[in-house]
Amino acid sequence: MREFPSDVAFTPAVKGIQSDKGSRTGYARMESGGSWETCVTPELEAFLADLDMFYLGTANAEGQPYIQYRGGSPGFLKRVDEKTLGFSDFAGNRQYITLGNLSENSKAFIFLMDYARSQRIKLWGNARVVEDDPALLDRLRDSSYPGKVERAILFEIEAWDVNCPQHIHKRFSQKQIVPVIEDLQGRIAELEAKIIGLESKGQDP
Repeated sequence: MREFPSDVAFTPAVKGIQSDKGSRTGYARMESGGSWETCVTPELEAFLADLDMFYLGTANAEGQPYIQYRGGSPGFLKRVDEKTLGFSDFAGNRQYITLGNLSENSKAFIFLMDYARSQRIKLWGNARVVEDDPALLDRLRDSSYPGKVERAILFEIEAWDVNCPQHIHKRFSQKQIVPVIEDLQGRIAELEAKIIGLESKGQDP
């Protein structure tokens, strides 16, 4: 039984290094002040609503880690209940490393990145594969995304934490950039038309 939710990450070995490096006192205050969240809060749900990708970490029975990129329409990682997130698993390269790992080790990790706002959230928990629940698949399905849904993956949260924005380089998705480009193109067209109009009147633009 863990004393604090953050103990899922702050093992005795980690706490020992924190003590050696001088950060244990600050994290001890954090633990006594409430530690990390363990449920899907409105803030986490709002963060998920804008994201179209995340990274999923699993490990096999030997502890060999594996990180997989997951992408979909914004908000495709959804709240199932106060402790659980879920997403559709699409057809891919058919290596099935994540599925194999989860079949023998349910421990999993989700890394959420909002590059545009320089924000990140880390979630520890356990994941499982669901293949025979049509109602769940329909709930997680996104008709606007062309990927073929093969199954669902549910992630039960043990703890999550908002990481600091330090060292995050800003990146923007196509969806975020397109409206800006369209506005600029519209402005350029207006200015070009104005120049043509002035030239046709013999005026210096």
